[in-house]
Amino acid sequence: MIELHQLTKRYGNKLAVDGLSFQVPQGVVTGFLGPNGAGKSTTMRMILDLDRPTSGRVSIDGKGYGQLSEPLKKIGALLEAKAVHPGRSAYDHLLWLAQSNRIPRSRVDEVLALVGLTPVAKKRAKGFSLGMGQRLGIASALLGDPEILMFDEPVNGLDPEGILWIRNLMKGLASEGRTVFVSSHLMSEMALTADHLVVIGKGRLLADLSMAEFIKQNARSAARIRT
Repeated sequence: MIELHQLTKRYGNKLAVDGLSFQVPQGVVTGFLGPNGAGKSTTMRMILDLDRPTSGRVSIDGKGYGQLSEPLKKIGALLEAKAVHPGRSAYDHLLWLAQSNRIPRSRVDEVLALVGLTPVAKKRAKGFSLGMGQRLGIASALLGDPEILMFDEPVNGLDPEGILWIRNLMKGLASEGRTVFVSSHLMSEMALTADHLVVIGKGRLLADLSMAEFIKQNARSAARIRT
């Protein structure tokens, strides 16, 4: 489980995240919804210790990310698909990640097959399309077979078949009892993917409830006709 306690982040005079407190439960897909610039990516970066909070704290099953000895076995994340050395092949990129966390080499082949990149495993990442880069990022997140998974806008660059695949993948991971936390600025995407919803705007928490309850509260049952 991921827990945020009054998490705040300032960049100079700009308040990017403003006192966020919520939990990401196990066994469901939790959508993290908000417009571009709402603070979603900054929040995810603070969960992974890539940005230091101005105040507040984050715990991952009771520990900070920096306290995890082999973090890829606890939490896997896709934040920026193109954050790959362009001269490395997909296989070599995953191999060095595996070796850094004492993950067996055989797992590299498993995740390449899972995301459909086995035919291009030896190709350099600089030649990958955005969709292929997304699949490689998802493979990196899955590499340690972690209990917790975070995906930042995972459908970017994917074709319709790929979008359906990632939706089913996330639902399948949640059905295994894992924590799945996925961000998007599209309510239409979250409605098809998430079971629970956390909504933020201008860095503040706006809603934290089940998807069914969110739709019930916000759906309209009337139409206005103008002639």
